[in-house]
Amino acid sequence: MTVTFEGSADRNKAFGIFGAIAGGGASLGLLLGGILTQVLSWRWCLYVNLVIAIPTAIFALRLLVNHRAPDREGIDIPGLLTGSLGLFALVYGFSNAEAQSWTATATIVALAASPVLLITFVLIERRSSHPLLPLHIVRDRARGGAYLSILIAAAGIFGVFFFLTFFLQLNLHFSPITSGLAFLPLTAVLVLASTTAQTRVLPRTGPKPLVVTGMALGIVGMYLFTRLTPTSTYAANVLPGLLVVGLGLGCIFAPAIGTATLGVEAKETGVASAVVNACQQIGGSIGLALLSTISASAAVSYAKTHGRVPGVAAAATIHGYTTAFWWAAGIFAIGLLAAVVVLPSKVRTGECSLRKALSRGLSYAHHLEHADAPPETDAAPAGAGRSG
Repeated sequence: MTVTFEGSADRNKAFGIFGAIAGGGASLGLLLGGILTQVLSWRWCLYVNLVIAIPTAIFALRLLVNHRAPDREGIDIPGLLTGSLGLFALVYGFSNAEAQSWTATATIVALAASPVLLITFVLIERRSSHPLLPLHIVRDRARGGAYLSILIAAAGIFGVFFFLTFFLQLNLHFSPITSGLAFLPLTAVLVLASTTAQTRVLPRTGPKPLVVTGMALGIVGMYLFTRLTPTSTYAANVLPGLLVVGLGLGCIFAPAIGTATLGVEAKETGVASAVVNACQQIGGSIGLALLSTISASAAVSYAKTHGRVPGVAAAATIHGYTTAFWWAAGIFAIGLLAAVVVLPSKVRTGECSLRKALSRGLSYAHHLEHADAPPETDAAPAGAGRSG
């Protein structure tokens, strides 16, 4: 999309649609998961990827044409290992704190090793001739701020889906399908906000005001969820928060995703796009692991301090949820501060000139010519396939 719509008037519209799909896919996944869980079994949710991946692989083998690069770059194995292990240690440390405790040896070792590994990853990328992540991509204020916004928003919103699903089913006694349907208002508002913000507002204001507004709405939505009680209802207490959060996410994801891939060279669009996906997945994993641990700790602490009071189990569970929502509000507050400080006020969108388009086309054609050329052999006629 970055290459196809570069300089096009339809770029904002394309990224608005993409942002709506990226943000709304999670809530639609909850609906599909609810249907599978209620009709078949929750285990069938684990096979969804196969239903998508197998036909995609078949079509890819039949339709896609592979072009080998004339100069193959090496694989950054040290960067791959340190980056992956650093992120794994961070998520594992938060998750293990829930299973054992914050003072458990495995938790301390994992949380201590994570920053060391990630710092090592950055040092490796600075010196590598073929880095896994060229650091100039994230050093750009617009792109770096966009990546950070996506990561923080994902960290905050995944916890909402997780805890609200429990609240809807355990406290409001919704079925899995009804719980999935309950998130559809969020998806509808998100899609509408994404396309409107990207096509009508972004060209006039740039991404910063939109992302800041989205983070502020995220804080408001989390605050509304902190007011949940064992006697809360969906229409009065859950739906308003969903609508506010959907509007906020629509203001964040589409502008941030579009900005995250803006201005990169054609050969680096894959890396820039991969970082967007990585930020979504990593943010969601870290946020869910952290908020789950905090919620469980808060629920246990509440139950211990309130003894055998009637209804203490339900109250403790709700207290765990609301504590997690307060922390999620704090995550969105960090995102708001980061957007204000890091994102530039104006982002150069760039224009697609005829000379630039021709240059890109000739460069790509030259690349394919070398990639598809047959290898030279000693039996070739003298001078054949060689140029001075």
